[in-house]
Amino acid sequence: MARLLLIAGDYVEDYEIMVPFQALQAMGHSVDAVCPDKREGDKVRTAIHDFEGDQTYSEKPGHDFTLNATFAEVELADYDALVIPGGRAPEYLRLDERVLDQVRHFVEQDKPIAAICHGAQLLAAAVSLAGHRVSAYPACAPEVRLAGGDYAEIAVDQAVTSGRLVTAPAWPAHPEWLRQFHALLS
Repeated sequence: MARLLLIAGDYVEDYEIMVPFQALQAMGHSVDAVCPDKREGDKVRTAIHDFEGDQTYSEKPGHDFTLNATFAEVELADYDALVIPGGRAPEYLRLDERVLDQVRHFVEQDKPIAAICHGAQLLAAAVSLAGHRVSAYPACAPEVRLAGGDYAEIAVDQAVTSGRLVTAPAWPAHPEWLRQFHALLS
């Protein structure tokens, strides 16, 4: 099975880190969750984003998520694919050139990437999305388009595969997003 790198940060969306981290391991994959400037055993805070009929999502405190690898020690060549959860973390992680270099590595090596919700912000900051149909939380549509991507306006429980990239609008898409990502890994 595949060895996966998951890039996180404080206030990553709770479901978008917890569910894929556990589900991908249940499928037999190895998942290393890292965060810049944090080590294995450190925690990141999460936030729960919910859709309650307001003009945007609501945000509530989530759980603390324990990292199982150290950002500064990962060897990117050892990984088969990348997972980028959403939440508020991608908003500031995209300002870290080390994170952008990691994303670029997976794109340049043509390795599968799964990004959900605001994870598209990392993609758009790191690489051109030209030639790709990319889904994300709707507020990220302008960034996808500015990066040259074709924003996929799909139902919140759907996902889209474009080349080696699997994207989805938010955590209700987990079953479809993870199914499509697993297909790329198989």
